[in-house]
Amino acid sequence: MSNRRICPRNQCPTGNETGCILKNHPDSIERGYKRCTIRIFGIHARSQCRAEWVGHCFLCPTHSSCLHPSSHISHLHHMGALSHMLIEIGTRVTGKTRNEDRTERTAMLSFVNDYSEGAHPAVLQRLIDTNMEQLPGYGRDRYCSSAASKIAEACACPQAQVFFMAGGTQTNQTIVSCILKPWQGLVAADTGHVNVHEAGAIEAVDHKVLTVEGDRGKIRPDTLDSYLEGFYADGNHEQMVFPGMVYISHPTEYGTLYTRQELEQLSDICHRYEIPLYLDGARLGYGLVAPGTDVDLDDIAALCDIFYIGGTKVGALCGEAVVFPKGDAPEHMSTMIKRRGALLAKGRLLGIQFDALFTDDLYKRISRNAIDTATMIKDALREKGYQIYMDSPTNQTFVRLDNRKMEELAEHVAFDFWERSDADHTIIRFATSWATSIEDTKALIDLL
Repeated sequence: MSNRRICPRNQCPTGNETGCILKNHPDSIERGYKRCTIRIFGIHARSQCRAEWVGHCFLCPTHSSCLHPSSHISHLHHMGALSHMLIEIGTRVTGKTRNEDRTERTAMLSFVNDYSEGAHPAVLQRLIDTNMEQLPGYGRDRYCSSAASKIAEACACPQAQVFFMAGGTQTNQTIVSCILKPWQGLVAADTGHVNVHEAGAIEAVDHKVLTVEGDRGKIRPDTLDSYLEGFYADGNHEQMVFPGMVYISHPTEYGTLYTRQELEQLSDICHRYEIPLYLDGARLGYGLVAPGTDVDLDDIAALCDIFYIGGTKVGALCGEAVVFPKGDAPEHMSTMIKRRGALLAKGRLLGIQFDALFTDDLYKRISRNAIDTATMIKDALREKGYQIYMDSPTNQTFVRLDNRKMEELAEHVAFDFWERSDADHTIIRFATSWATSIEDTKALIDLL
């Protein structure tokens, strides 16, 4: 890599007043330079804040001009006047046309999860705009307060208390440790995230996950009722772990959704047994905008005792917003969050992101892209005769593949292994997100 000044007037990296910096590069003279990676650094004139943009620059074969998109520069200019800018240009010569190189660069498509990208540009912009503000720590800043107010308004419960934490497992562990008494456990579906994909985080805080049989990822109301009735009917239940809270996820780990009626029934059962209903909303945005759903945020707030709104998988760099809709959070909740290592000193980072996500309905608006692209994939799979394993209305698509087809597909696409179907077939998952492009989705469909 070599450093050169960039000419802000014509936005072309130059080694002197005229000509491309690669004009005299031996390899480029012999083979032609079609594409290079650029890394632009900018320093804000007033704050001296450093900015960076990584992208790609296309140079014409004769090196007479630079064809890199002006958007690279605009990513830095939005910060204001820059005192200076530097550019690094890689010297790898591809010898390919732009289309050929594009094909090579995107050969490995990623549908492995819904948190591969960073954050939505509007969220990043808010972080940049507020970067040099000096604010109180540990969530006591005005952005956390503003985000909490916007979330409470969206939930139609002005009395709600909102707390911000960094990640989903930390959130689940902290809630469980704050709510449950030492003799109590957490009731969850056998496929629930707390039971299978959190590395024993619940058990690590001395609570047992009490599993019941799930139905496509969900706890059926009659299953819960039967379990709780059976527990208290057992003459030896005093020597057993008591059910202290019910855990559900919406969407579930299989991308399925609860109906309002199911939530009402679960809520009634929990209240009858005087235990709270806790909803894990890691992918909540995708559930709220799924076609056919009759559950919105205000329904969740009315029927659940505790829930969290996922940011990590829905447009934020990281972060989850825990909501106590009745305003009945445990005493010294912030202290308990701190004890579990889930309280950021720079709590502003979470508040600013959720403040952006809950401005102008951004949280729901960006979630629709995941549903649209997932629907394209599901429709294509059906048209091509594939067997859909779980009919999920959200952003996760589960399909049963012949192992040979799976291995062939794995050369071009990153996806998630789910489970073995039999000796010759495997269930895999394609996950889309707020950032999944139509272009990549079409490329995946072409490979199926």
